[in-house]
Amino acid sequence: MSVPKIFESEYRFCLILWENEPIASAKLAALCKEKLGWSRTTTYTVIKRLSDRGVVRNESSTVTSLVSKDEVQASEIDELVEKTFEGSLPSFIAAFAKHKKLSENEIEQLRNMIDSAGGE
Repeated sequence: MSVPKIFESEYRFCLILWENEPIASAKLAALCKEKLGWSRTTTYTVIKRLSDRGVVRNESSTVTSLVSKDEVQASEIDELVEKTFEGSLPSFIAAFAKHKKLSENEIEQLRNMIDSAGGE
């Protein structure tokens, strides 16, 4: 199953949802007003839009996500690697590492991830 595209403002909304779900839509609207400065109408519009795209469910005025934060992040990375680095994960990692100083701990974590991914 492919993860629907989630745009920046929708992602900020989803961060609030993932942290608080399941949540009453009125409570979610209050949180979005507090954290994002959104009106109640804006929140309900985003809920409807994301519901139509299969990202969230709004049932009996309770909102829950249908996709996880990990799924959305993985989809965004896949799209970035495909679009910007012609699908080459090594090119992506090389570009990332070239412009960000990695700590020894981060390097070790990356080695462990690569080692465990290679064994599957």
